[in-house]
Amino acid sequence: MHTEEKFTPKTWPAAPEKATLEAKNKFMGFWFFLGGETVLFASLFATYLALKDSVPSPDHALAKDIFDLPLAFIATMLLLTSSLTSVYAMYHMKNYNFKGMQAWLLITVLLGAAFLALEIYEFNHYVHEYGHTFTSSAFGSAFYTLVGFHGAHVAFGLMWITSLMVRNAKRGLNLYNAPKFYVASLYWHFIDVVWVFIFTVVYLMGMVG
Repeated sequence: MHTEEKFTPKTWPAAPEKATLEAKNKFMGFWFFLGGETVLFASLFATYLALKDSVPSPDHALAKDIFDLPLAFIATMLLLTSSLTSVYAMYHMKNYNFKGMQAWLLITVLLGAAFLALEIYEFNHYVHEYGHTFTSSAFGSAFYTLVGFHGAHVAFGLMWITSLMVRNAKRGLNLYNAPKFYVASLYWHFIDVVWVFIFTVVYLMGMVG
């Protein structure tokens, strides 16, 4: 079956993201990639936990002194909601509803962009309000490396999903691009899960000292 073949909802495979050998290879490569990413983030978490109390002087701001928990909570809700909308997008993909998939992916991108905007605002607030910079302390270096590295992943995910939407806007769904959309959605879920750990380890644990 050629990947560019035109389908209908009745002829569309039940699992289009795994319907071809090429798609299965994409999945295998993606899981190897996620394994490496998991190890990398685990290292950053370990570094943060080791350095979170390392400040140059006793009166220097600690996590509990500077973190804006309500802002972090709003950002968390935005990102978790974007994960849900990406699920809806993949539901429409599996039902051969290209317009529905594109609409929910657009909402996912908008929510992810709002999250990223809040993170940039948060960083700017910490720098100007508390002098909490990347070079102000080991704590600052560990914080901005971990949270900023995740933010870079969010930005990459937004570019990835957006490029897929634009590139395939006139092509519709086929067995060639369906796995690409699905893998991008899995990547988005991954960075959402990582953020849940960041919110817990960095913000919640930071607020209780």
